[in-house]
Amino acid sequence: MTWTLDQGLPGLENLALIPGTVGASPVQNIGAYGVELQDRFHALDAIDLLTGEVFTLDAAQCGFGYRDSVFKHVPAQPGDFGLAGRALILRVRFALSKQWQPVLGYLDIERRMAEEGVTAPSARQLYDWIVAIRRAKLPDPAVVGNAGSFFKNPTVTPEQCADIIGRDPKVVHYPMPDGSVKLAAGWLIDACGWKGKRVGNAAVYERQALVLVNAGGTQTPPPAAR
Repeated sequence: MTWTLDQGLPGLENLALIPGTVGASPVQNIGAYGVELQDRFHALDAIDLLTGEVFTLDAAQCGFGYRDSVFKHVPAQPGDFGLAGRALILRVRFALSKQWQPVLGYLDIERRMAEEGVTAPSARQLYDWIVAIRRAKLPDPAVVGNAGSFFKNPTVTPEQCADIIGRDPKVVHYPMPDGSVKLAAGWLIDACGWKGKRVGNAAVYERQALVLVNAGGTQTPPPAAR
C-alpha cells in the first residue's frame, strides 16, 4: 500500500498492515475498515498445479464473498468450479479509480477525524491513521505469536439486529449493501467477557478481542498410560 501511495495511486490504504502477501490476498478476499480486495480487484493469473497451464480469472470467476473465494472450495462434484489446493496465484491486478473517495465509515476512523479535527483526510492521512490504529490494537508477530484477526464478523437480518439492539443498544453494527447487518465480532467477544481471557497457553489478546495469541510457556505432557 505504501508503494501505491508513493506512485500517486490511492485506494488500498484501508487495507494497510494486513499481514500476508499480495498473491494470497484473493484467497481470503482480505478486507479491513470498509474495503475488501474485491472492491479494488481487476484480475489475476494463476497456474493449474495439475496441468501446469496458466489461466486468468476476473472478479466474478473468483467467486468472492465475505472472507471467501473459489480458492477456498473443493468441487462438490465433477464440473463444479473449486480451486482449493489446485491453483497457485502468480499475479494480481488492481483497478484503482482516478476519482478517489475515502472510505471513512468505521468508528476508529471517525474517532481519529474528530480528534484531529479533519473532515476530509487525504489518502496518506487515512493510511497513517489505519497503520497507527492497527499497531495499537494488534500484536507484532515477531514479539507475540498470534493467529491474527481470527474471527469473522457475523451478519444478521435487520429484524435480528433490532432485537439485539433492544437488549444492548451499544452493539456495534454496520448496514450492508444487500440489506443484512454486520455485527462487530470483536465487540461481541468483548461483551461476553473474553477479551484477555486465557485457557492454558491460548488467550484472547487483551487489546483486541478478534486476535488469538500464544501466551507462552509449555504444557507438561500427560503421564504415559500404563
